[in-house]
Amino acid sequence: MTRPRAIPTVQIDNERTRVTEWRFAPGAETGHHRHGRDCVVVPMTTGTLLRETPQGTLRSPLTAGVSYTRLTGVEHNVINANDFEFVFVEIELK
Repeated sequence: MTRPRAIPTVQIDNERTRVTEWRFAPGAETGHHRHGRDCVVVPMTTGTLLRETPQGTLRSPLTAGVSYTRLTGVEHNVINANDFEFVFVEIELK
């Protein structure tokens, strides 16, 4: 199945951080990727994302404004499981 792609917009990219806003239409995905840096994610929307990982598919209920972290090396594909747009901001630590 082909899904639409999430849309990343880099807001800041300097020697210490990269800040990217990710916008997901319903059903959109990031595509499989491996995190090259530690990061903090700040959901701007409340809803559920699916994470396809080597260990299987996981449901991640998220709340707007409640941050979480991802460590270097995490591999997954992130999919918007909602019937509305989902947005988060990712802050990568260089």
